[in-house]
Amino acid sequence: MRYLLYVIVLGCGFILFSNQANAQVKTKPIEEYKLKKADKFPLIDVRTPDEYREGHLPNAENVNVLDEAFVEKIQAYNKRKRIYLYCRSGGRSLRASKILDSLGFKKVINLDGGFNAWSEAGKKIEN
Repeated sequence: MRYLLYVIVLGCGFILFSNQANAQVKTKPIEEYKLKKADKFPLIDVRTPDEYREGHLPNAENVNVLDEAFVEKIQAYNKRKRIYLYCRSGGRSLRASKILDSLGFKKVINLDGGFNAWSEAGKKIEN
């Protein structure tokens, strides 16, 4: 009986621990993003440089998630500081969010809907 209880407690611990690692990545609709946050926290556009040049959110920095050097480039950012990621629609930024989480970034926010949702909402864009 004690052994069974031990196995159950240990199993619950593993489940809680594995969920805790993913708890660092949050997903929020991009329409909720406030531009003033870009002054305090990095806003990363993970699209290609060509997509970025066609238009991007104000103050966004381009770090292409498809680039072989993505991990090296993203390591330049403070892992303890909040960081916002977006792409065209949310897929690549979700992928990038998971990479940052695996690298030890503590506060990763994936802006779901991406550039498409931002521009469709009539929000400010830079070229």
